[in-house]
Amino acid sequence: MSVPVLPTISTSCIVISAIFVAIGWNLIRKKKIDQHMRAMTIAAIFAVVFFLIYSSRTIFIGNTSFGGPDNLKIYYTVFLIFHISLATIGAVLGIISLWSGYKDRISFHRKLGPITSIIWFLTAITGVVVYLLLYVFYHGGETTSVIKAILGF
Repeated sequence: MSVPVLPTISTSCIVISAIFVAIGWNLIRKKKIDQHMRAMTIAAIFAVVFFLIYSSRTIFIGNTSFGGPDNLKIYYTVFLIFHISLATIGAVLGIISLWSGYKDRISFHRKLGPITSIIWFLTAITGVVVYLLLYVFYHGGETTSVIKAILGF
């Protein structure tokens, strides 16, 4: 079995990002502020690398449509839309969380950070599931435009 290189690298980046978020969360619980900031910055860097790979692939190559059984396609599509929604919300909250932390808006950061982290963990988990469904459990369908790959038309 072979898996495509760019999706494998980009999915790995999101997993690594989530691991660094978990490390950062653990560090802040121990009041290690400088190490927390470094871990969250590394998490953000891996998230940006993911985004650059994903968006470049989408623009220049296209997205892979679901290649599994037709009777599962609707479930995959609903799950994918849920994942995309989580990822978008997580990215926006991540930017706001990083900004509030760097700007010493600590009260706001303390409230938003845990919510952002949980959404990011869910994004990473659902992203891995999408990857597995597209490239491991089933052979990916055609590589095509974003709209056609997501909605199937």
